[in-house]
Amino acid sequence: MIKKTMMATVSILGMALGAAAVAGPVTDADLLNDAKTPTSVLTNGIGLQGHRFSPLKEINTSNVKNLVPAWSLSFGGEKQRGQEAQALVHDGVVYVTASYSRIFAADARTGDKIWEYDARLPEGIMPCCDVINRGAAIYGDKVFFGTLDAQIVALDAKTGKVVWHKAVDDFKAGYSISSAPIVVPTKANGALLITGLAGGEFGVVGRVEAYNVDNGELVWSRPVLEGLAGSYRGKESSVTGKVNETWAGDEFKTGGGATWLGGTYDPELKLLYFGTGNPAPWNSWTRPGDNRWTASRIAINPENGELVWGFQTTPHDGWDYDGVNEFIPFDLVKDGKTVKAGGTADRNGFFYVLDRTNGKFISAMPFVSKITWAKGIDATGRPIYNDEFRPGDPAKSEDGKKGKEVFAVPSFLGGKNQMPVAYSDQTKLFYVPSNEWGMDIHNEPVVFKKGAAFLGAGFNIKPIFDDHIGSLKAIDPVAQKVIWEYKNKAPLWGGVLATAGGLVFTGTPEGYLKAFDAKNGKELWKFNVGTGIVAPPIAWEQDGEEMIGIAAGWGGAVPLWGGEVAKSFKGIDQGGSYWVFKLAPRSAAK
Repeated sequence: MIKKTMMATVSILGMALGAAAVAGPVTDADLLNDAKTPTSVLTNGIGLQGHRFSPLKEINTSNVKNLVPAWSLSFGGEKQRGQEAQALVHDGVVYVTASYSRIFAADARTGDKIWEYDARLPEGIMPCCDVINRGAAIYGDKVFFGTLDAQIVALDAKTGKVVWHKAVDDFKAGYSISSAPIVVPTKANGALLITGLAGGEFGVVGRVEAYNVDNGELVWSRPVLEGLAGSYRGKESSVTGKVNETWAGDEFKTGGGATWLGGTYDPELKLLYFGTGNPAPWNSWTRPGDNRWTASRIAINPENGELVWGFQTTPHDGWDYDGVNEFIPFDLVKDGKTVKAGGTADRNGFFYVLDRTNGKFISAMPFVSKITWAKGIDATGRPIYNDEFRPGDPAKSEDGKKGKEVFAVPSFLGGKNQMPVAYSDQTKLFYVPSNEWGMDIHNEPVVFKKGAAFLGAGFNIKPIFDDHIGSLKAIDPVAQKVIWEYKNKAPLWGGVLATAGGLVFTGTPEGYLKAFDAKNGKELWKFNVGTGIVAPPIAWEQDGEEMIGIAAGWGGAVPLWGGEVAKSFKGIDQGGSYWVFKLAPRSAAK
């Protein structure tokens, strides 16, 4: 571990605000019941299982047209860029992270800032996809979040002052933290703060780690690549898989698999679910084999970090189809039988349903159009490759510098990327924000160098339809079909919220927060916040009123990596703010 003194600025504003009830201690029971407690949002995913479903129904299909702004909080300064965070709410306080590794606490009633913490990032950070942060965790009297220089920070929830901080790894090697951590109760070690790491484009090896919430001590670490040993309480534990079973030579030691999007947890099975990123480098000709467990979903025992099962969605990935997308536990009822299942919309363009007890394949369906890299998924869950659409080996080209270029669908930004899906406990549908695009991609020679990009590929993203790129789809996991679709001109990069009011909320790069009828996809309401939305919404009850909250601020991977797509939407204004909406008073709504 590296040690570094973290400097930060904390401004304590409005501490005398009588309207703000400062957060009290969050317990194990609070976390486990988060999905059923509408007066708070304590977890990334509105429940440890990540359904992003609110039981609130004051705002519904009949009255959502009367939704109006309640307040807006500016993230201030020149630090705009992409705002991808989901907020937390507890005891009248909203906690939301922002670009450049910042976090704000605001009065949930008025939006008045209570405190702000700014991690002063060092020179030389190497985030892949903008200076974003996707959210915090809360437990006891502390809030926790990760930073772009690969630190975890624990703050006093009342004051925003640092309680402890921990350097997880060396940011100069390409490591960073962009995802929201998750707190999971365990018997052996109490509540554990669990996080993954970003940096797959630099060849860093993905792992999942658990820390003591009180002092930041490392409890366990699980590398996701075969051949690497984990640790438990300071001692080496088991090796992940078998050495060289699906990797050749020492390729696994710089093999990627970054765990950059965070995890979900099933309290019933007591299993932690994470996704893993692309193998490194992108040039697949340099690393023969399936390259487990990159581009996979894995289940981990949170008590000790032992790997329970793995399922690889894109073995021997050659297109940067990270498998990090969230795995959502749900009960699949089919033919009178209930299966403990999990659903996940993969970057490779297929929607999978797995048995969440053992990772066994149940079904898969394409959820985007014109997929080229695979002809389908076989009965075991393995892709049926279309070899014509794997980028060619540069070693076999005339000049040895550029392999055969192909047009692959979806693009490397995926059928779905960081923007989280919602699963409605009411309609039993998954709501998937997706994109219809492809890419010209070719391979190039590449050599690993610590702290340098480790790609071995060139690419250019292109739309495949004239009228839209973004597509919000309602997917029936039983019938394996799309029930309805909303098409959006620009790519969709924000997450989704479903509510018991029969609504689905999501944002667009054009700046609109929109509400749809969850059953048929009819657009019922929209409001423009003045900048693109790339974050997931939440709902909570405040003083008897239902509130809808969303971070706003254009950025993320699309404007950085989007090629022709990015050029099409280069005029979108940046911003940095948090918006909250509620129903207008009845007299004003008439």
